[in-house]
Amino acid sequence: MTLGAGVKNAILAQRLLKEELTGFEFAAGIPGTIGGAVYMNAGAYGGEMKDIVTEVTYMDENTNIHTITNEECKFDYRYSVFSKMNVVITKVKMELQYGNKIEIKEKMDSNAKSRSEKQPIQMPSAGSTFKRGKDFVTAMLIDECGLKGYKIGGAQVSTMHAGFLVNAGGATAKDMLDLIEHVQKTVLEKCGKEIELEVKVIGE
Repeated sequence: MTLGAGVKNAILAQRLLKEELTGFEFAAGIPGTIGGAVYMNAGAYGGEMKDIVTEVTYMDENTNIHTITNEECKFDYRYSVFSKMNVVITKVKMELQYGNKIEIKEKMDSNAKSRSEKQPIQMPSAGSTFKRGKDFVTAMLIDECGLKGYKIGGAQVSTMHAGFLVNAGGATAKDMLDLIEHVQKTVLEKCGKEIELEVKVIGE
């Protein structure tokens, strides 16, 4: 299956459910597009884009078109080769399997229920803000530092899940960046751990 990189994950998940294709259920609730999901090797509930992507087509800075394989994408935790390239992903080829429509829907519903119970999806955010550490759970460290609910302007560390920074009302980009910096600095000082961003900051 070949898709334009601009296809939204949520829309694709519903179409695949209709076609009874399994393998993409994990991404049904991930905001954004297929291209973005490939760029960061998005994943959830035991699945990642690296598990289903076979080829990716992209345009480089000179408008040349290239197609690379799954292996050449160098997928890793929230990382792909595109993370260090200034290119535009245009097409994604995925390999999925036929499944049972009822089972596919049950898995999607179960993931959605879990997400609503554990993540602040009712508030504006860019999704999970920080990456999980190699030997620690970042959200737990942020919580242990007493930062749940901490605010700078309209930006707030979610009271539901400390790994999410949310817009509690009128947050500016500066509020969010200042809060990110404060959280990173506090965790480093109190826990001795450097935490990395999962979101990508664009611009100044």
